[in-house]
Amino acid sequence: MNTQQIKELSDKYLFPTYARAPLALVRGEGSRVWDADGREYLDFFSSTVVTSLGHCHPALVAALERQSKAIFQVSNLHYCEPQALLAQRLVESSFADRVFFCNSGAEANEAAIKLARKYGHGAGGGRYEIVTVLGSFHGRTLATIAATGQEKVRVGFEPTQGGFRYAPYGDVGAVEEALTERTIAVMVEPILGEGGVVVPPPGYLSDLRELCDRKELLLILDEVQTGIGRTGTLFAYQHEDVRPDIISLAKGLGSGFPIGAMLAAEPVAASFDPGSHGSTFGGNALACAVANAVLATIESDDLLGHCRAMGQRLLGGLEALAARDSKVASARGRGLLVAAVLEEPSAPYVDACRDHGLITNSTGGNVMRLAPPLVVTADEIDSALETLAEVLS
Repeated sequence: MNTQQIKELSDKYLFPTYARAPLALVRGEGSRVWDADGREYLDFFSSTVVTSLGHCHPALVAALERQSKAIFQVSNLHYCEPQALLAQRLVESSFADRVFFCNSGAEANEAAIKLARKYGHGAGGGRYEIVTVLGSFHGRTLATIAATGQEKVRVGFEPTQGGFRYAPYGDVGAVEEALTERTIAVMVEPILGEGGVVVPPPGYLSDLRELCDRKELLLILDEVQTGIGRTGTLFAYQHEDVRPDIISLAKGLGSGFPIGAMLAAEPVAASFDPGSHGSTFGGNALACAVANAVLATIESDDLLGHCRAMGQRLLGGLEALAARDSKVASARGRGLLVAAVLEEPSAPYVDACRDHGLITNSTGGNVMRLAPPLVVTADEIDSALETLAEVLS
């Protein structure tokens, strides 16, 4: 099938819940993808910041093939070797003591919200409110749209679930003002992703940790987009050496294979006992086998160091572009989650980049988000920068 045929079939039978670009991708390798008409693109969106190791990484293909010949699915009423090994890897690489597996970022955040409430109704003294921040995005379930600090995602789904209060991002004083006697947790993204790749002031997470300690609150970090090496450390909280109580993961954990995870430290984790929460497919054997290969590859290939180096190259290139092109107001980001902030809406430039063989993304209205795979090369970054400069000019 060609692109037009795939588009017509999709438009006829799928719910119109996505504003799709006229692009039907059928093959990928590393940072490059090909559409149904045979055209090649540089993928600097990583399929919604998901393909952390690029498309069809050989180590992941091999892991998936091996596991597919053993067993696909193991009930969570039994034990699963890839799941146990992945939980061990995540705990030994983080602050956490326990892991709950699910299938997506929204599910991971839902689990984090439930765990905080369960803890709040027990050791937390009956507290249940969670303070989140304006501009945040935590998912599209009823609970996670209520947690999200963007009113537009809640339109048409009112009344939304209660129990959430909001404060401006990067302002710890505003978070403290939003607290009540019912507050049990503060939930933030280390970098606002869908909110425009907004990096908070230095010390923000550390100051939130101090506030939570002082007020006996839980600190929940939504690392769905920033986790698994995206910012140059395995988890973004490690840039400030902060110890959260709960984090959520997804996206890059499976590098394209659906998986989510919620990690927590004791004694908070102990609030979930048998029957408290569950997922039929969470910790699926195939997904865990792939995620184990993702983490092993990141470690063995020093992709964290590579991410930091390539991130500096990309951000530096965007800053140089901002210095010579008045359409670019600034550049910001960390690791390989960066953005060009434009003086006008970014969507037309995203479309133009795609026409020139570069896939990017518009977020926050005037922000162009660039998040290539961790395996991106210097030549690919330079090529993307050249394309962007050409489009802007």
